[in-house]
Amino acid sequence: MRLLLIEDSPRLRSTLQKGLSREGYAVDTAKDGREGLWLATENEYDVIVLDLMLPEIDGLTVLEKLRGQGKDTHVLILSARDLVEDRIQGLRRGADDYLVKPFSFDELLARLQALVRRSYHAKNPQLHVGELKVHTAARQVTYRGQPVPLTPREYSLLEILVLRAGEVVSRRDLWERLYEFDSEAASNVVDVIVYSLRKKLDPQDPQSVVKTRRGQGYLVEEAAP
Repeated sequence: MRLLLIEDSPRLRSTLQKGLSREGYAVDTAKDGREGLWLATENEYDVIVLDLMLPEIDGLTVLEKLRGQGKDTHVLILSARDLVEDRIQGLRRGADDYLVKPFSFDELLARLQALVRRSYHAKNPQLHVGELKVHTAARQVTYRGQPVPLTPREYSLLEILVLRAGEVVSRRDLWERLYEFDSEAASNVVDVIVYSLRKKLDPQDPQSVVKTRRGQGYLVEEAAP
């Protein structure tokens, strides 16, 4: 999934970007509120992680401007402001969640996963499509009862398709969810990931899970009764 991290601390920004990237997220970053607002306005994200005490434009103002533009992207505030009043103000201004610094990286991951599921109206962390099971919290996949070891990119692509089961997802949409704003990844990288994913899921019948709609993209769907 694609995230935007708006954080002015270079050290924390770098640490979170590296950690979230290792988990398979595509992470764009901004060092101040002005840059963050521009990125959030110009791109589509699954979740925005927003600090409050930002240079140029403070976090609450960024949040208000985004909501004023009609942007309904989930926003998780990450702030050292730990008073109840601060949390209430952030949530009332349009935030979807609030996490106080210092924090556990595992807790941040769990909250991000919950917000992503909410984006796709999937409250259950265990997703089922036919014989395919995806556990979003553990980031584990089984097919026909057997575990399927996947790379972070393979898992992320499959998770997107399962969350949007029955819907054709274009290559461009998948690329934008898998790679950062300034990525130099080749345009055919999505096809390469799909090819590898299919081999791991069912080498005997490559399109049994991830199907191709020529000229449109890929989808995962329930088998016809």
